[in-house]
Amino acid sequence: MPSFNSSTNIKNLCREMSENSIIDPALYQKYHVKRGLRKSDGTGVVAGITKICNVHGYVINEGEVEPIPGQLIYRGYNINDLVQNVEEEDRFGFEETVYLLLFGKLPTKKELDNFCTFLSLSRELPNGFVEDMILKAPSKNIMNKLSRSVLALYSYDEECENKSLENEMRTAVSLIAKLPVIMSNAYQVKRRVFDNQSMIMHPINYEENTAQSILSLLRPDRKYTKDEAQMLDRLLMLQAEHGGGNNSTFTCRVLTSSGTDPYSAYSSAICALKGPRHGGANIQVINMLDNFKANIKNWEDESEVADYMRKTIRKETNDRSGLIYGMGHAVYTVSDPRAVILKKKAFELAKGREIEAEFRLLETIERLTPEIFKEVKGSDKAMCANVDMYSGLVYRMLGIPDELFTPLFAVARMAGWAAHRMEEVLTGSRIIRPAYKSIAKELEYVKLADRSASENE
Repeated sequence: MPSFNSSTNIKNLCREMSENSIIDPALYQKYHVKRGLRKSDGTGVVAGITKICNVHGYVINEGEVEPIPGQLIYRGYNINDLVQNVEEEDRFGFEETVYLLLFGKLPTKKELDNFCTFLSLSRELPNGFVEDMILKAPSKNIMNKLSRSVLALYSYDEECENKSLENEMRTAVSLIAKLPVIMSNAYQVKRRVFDNQSMIMHPINYEENTAQSILSLLRPDRKYTKDEAQMLDRLLMLQAEHGGGNNSTFTCRVLTSSGTDPYSAYSSAICALKGPRHGGANIQVINMLDNFKANIKNWEDESEVADYMRKTIRKETNDRSGLIYGMGHAVYTVSDPRAVILKKKAFELAKGREIEAEFRLLETIERLTPEIFKEVKGSDKAMCANVDMYSGLVYRMLGIPDELFTPLFAVARMAGWAAHRMEEVLTGSRIIRPAYKSIAKELEYVKLADRSASENE
């Protein structure tokens, strides 16, 4: 076999690729290209119309963006009202939220009871699925296992290419019900194979709702309090949907517009949510918090916290990205309603417990970030905490492992993806295909014998 240095070869190939692929950022302005489908003022390019959700964080006043307190509206209902009424009635709300997103109306008690039963009976995974798709192919990353498992369910579905609305709904409800079970099983296998810990797989309790089922499947003794289950339920409600323009939902709609099957579309949405710029941001907040805790002696000393934040923004600490994770949002400016609700609920549950000090440190970071960013970067941009600021710590407070933070986001968001896919199926008549401006120059073909060798070849 001829000698071949793969490492050197890859480096050379990457160098050539970079030299011929990097685009000067100034060209985006020259050709009026909206990078990330966002305008220069930060507002999004309108790419579609939806009845499902409105994410409202600013108004355009005489051509200028004017920050306002954020609003999240599911099918016409403000998320604050949905959560408040569930709280007043001392019940769970995620299943009602799923019903609202899918069918466009609030259910009657009978309709909700029937839907909860439908979901519960749909949790069971196909015969042999756990053994063949999870046990035999463990993954260190649960998001990758979720995506692979959803795609694999295609092979277990005799109606996988049936494009009727009835079959789309059956598939959607099935995946909303099964995702928590897949997540729990994948985590248990990961523990055994990669962490050298015991693997405990409980049978499904069909009397439990989604939040209860997640805690029951994850905990060795299956025990949880009502407050814990309702805290997780509220978080699932808050993360169930966030408009058609967020990266994972738009990904789902793009694939749906091509006419592909639901399993492919939902699997791609999970892959998009995995990214640290999207659903993976909650673990970034936790990692940042751990770094702050380890390097700040007195968490109650605002001047010490501020000094460390300045170093972080200057890329001298933490992961040297210059970011304060959990702060800022593409749409929300003054406030993220999800963060406001979650923060209030979280402090109620944390009060008097050891973890309360960590919440207060996050609160200090949230309060100081805008003024320190202005001081260090000279930026007057409106900035608020987003839902990721507190979601990770809530998960920790519930005893949920760090590697499940983003998968739980996927479990909740499956409802929103399903609603948007079916809206695209019903109303979309064109494949989503935005244009890209090509700046490549036309070249004359050079015969192989006449090409000069690369200097590093």
